[in-house]
Amino acid sequence: MSETRARKTACLDDLRRRILTQTLEPGAYLDETQLAEEYGMSRPPLREVLRQLGGEGYVELHEGRGAQVAPMTHKTLRNFFTAAPMIYAATARLAAQFATPAQIMRLKDAQTLFRRAIREGGTAERALANERFHAIIGEMADNEYLTPSLRRLLIDHTRIGMTFYNPRTPALADQRAVAADQHDQLIDLIEAGDADGAADLAIAHWDLSRAEIERFVTPEGLREPLGSGLAAKGAS
Repeated sequence: MSETRARKTACLDDLRRRILTQTLEPGAYLDETQLAEEYGMSRPPLREVLRQLGGEGYVELHEGRGAQVAPMTHKTLRNFFTAAPMIYAATARLAAQFATPAQIMRLKDAQTLFRRAIREGGTAERALANERFHAIIGEMADNEYLTPSLRRLLIDHTRIGMTFYNPRTPALADQRAVAADQHDQLIDLIEAGDADGAADLAIAHWDLSRAEIERFVTPEGLREPLGSGLAAKGAS
């Protein structure tokens, strides 16, 4: 691998991580000059990285203004609640139908890392380990129409999820334990090829965190929570 390619790969991976963990906040504009200096590359390869991040949904590219970290607006969050149960269920269903033994082994390895992160890791490690687990299920589904939607969904779910994986919120410890157990059950259903069971569990897994997400993202005084009714419609 050439030095330029290695730098681009490192830059891409690091920017993904910084966006997912909200080190780079939603809606922030990225300074190309600063990033090029920080990652030790010229601006042309940096722009290639930003274009790739744009295609993956991590940033939005604006003519004359550059790259902006994908915002989380009231509208995007409403769409998030509408789409989440449908996308998670469809992905799990296809994963149960098409997963290969090698992919199932990778999913089990990811679950081992997730449980370790729950026990020992910090907030970022826990959120990223969860994102990796669900991203592998997306790879199992192997659907060129569904995968981009899942990727975009996981970006916002992970960013919001940084709150739930914060060790300063011990009230959510039981929820994290249940989520980890559901991961194990989901692996079993996918390995058994139980498409209906995997889809149903994926919705239950989403419902586990939905109420807490609503409390986090609903503006004070808003009468109807952002997910009210929408998730139920998607799950029906």
